[in-house]
Amino acid sequence: MNEQKITFGAMPTNPLLIVISGPSGIGKDAVVGLLRKTNTDTHFVITMNSRPPRPDEVEGRDYFFVTREEFEEKIANDELIEYARVYSDYKGIPKAQVREAFASGKDVIMRLDVQGAMTIRKLCPDAILIFLTASSREEWINRLLERRSESPEELELRLFAAAKEYQLIDQFDYLVVNSHQHLDQTIADIQAIIKAEHLKTRPRKVNL
Repeated sequence: MNEQKITFGAMPTNPLLIVISGPSGIGKDAVVGLLRKTNTDTHFVITMNSRPPRPDEVEGRDYFFVTREEFEEKIANDELIEYARVYSDYKGIPKAQVREAFASGKDVIMRLDVQGAMTIRKLCPDAILIFLTASSREEWINRLLERRSESPEELELRLFAAAKEYQLIDQFDYLVVNSHQHLDQTIADIQAIIKAEHLKTRPRKVNL
């Protein structure tokens, strides 16, 4: 009589690479900020940025802020997993912190614009890409206006860029609505995605 292999208990899983993305002003910072408080066993990537910090942003918490010259030096030294020039500034992900997190068995969450998410898709086909959207166009535009950080010309540029970004939704794995004043539901949806991915019988495997 042939014995069949039976698996009891949870199957071993690999660390996940989760990308939180979406157009400018959609609430990526707020979502990642709350995830950071609730997912304490997860590594949250800190993006490097060549623009000056906004009044409420903290060095080493929201971004690593460097000069444009320093950023270009890191590009030349191949110290970044991905980088992009967004409007007039650079954004990028340092390699070392991601590899160290994976080595310790931790899931990694990245906050990226859509262009950066597409770069990660090419580099890591098994990354989980989540596209955040608002409940309506009007809600999203109101969020941009409330920030008061863009001139009318910059706002028009972001609206044009978002129209192109929404055309890439089918390149993402999940679409999550980040509705105004319903951030807890957004977090619950993302945590449900992460849990479901860890329960798959064919787990993802990210190689960097």
